[in-house]
Amino acid sequence: MSESKLKNHKEEPRESRTIHLKKSDGTANLYEWVHSLVFAVAIVVIILTFFLRLVDVSGTSMLQTLKSEDKVIVTNFFYTPKHGDIVVISHGAEYSKPLIKRVIATEGDRLQIDFESETVRVNGELLQEDYIQGHTRDEQGEIPDVIPEGKVFVMGDNRTVSLDSRSPEIGLIDSKDIIGKAQFVVFPFNHIKFVG
Repeated sequence: MSESKLKNHKEEPRESRTIHLKKSDGTANLYEWVHSLVFAVAIVVIILTFFLRLVDVSGTSMLQTLKSEDKVIVTNFFYTPKHGDIVVISHGAEYSKPLIKRVIATEGDRLQIDFESETVRVNGELLQEDYIQGHTRDEQGEIPDVIPEGKVFVMGDNRTVSLDSRSPEIGLIDSKDIIGKAQFVVFPFNHIKFVG
């Protein structure tokens, strides 16, 4: 090539190239899957810690509403006990195991239990308790005329066998010892139902 041609020949600029390294599709999918799983587990832990609990029923004190070995979802977020609620209690007066019972009366309520007629009145009104089983026996516990502040009176639905607020071993329940309200039976599958 002649010198003049070389002078006239301009070197063309070289193309700048950027190389992008991509994760393989398999690695990206795995990362997304692990990220989603960790997020889902964190959400479940938060829900189970602050909003819901799964509780096993043990014993026959809540028959026919709840059976032994039922698994029940319990909610506890900003819960205040109300008449008729089924609640899980951390312990009784002299009883260290968790209990599941029905709220009969709350603070300020006037409570009357007639063991002869096996009837319960709250604030003068006769309770319609179509859920109970067995006889309402006197367990020789102290039953106040008016439920004190911060306390709850509970009984099991199977009144003959239930160890509850009628007994000095359980007594009145402190509201702060109520873990939460039973909402649903979720297992066994042939007994799934709403109880809240």
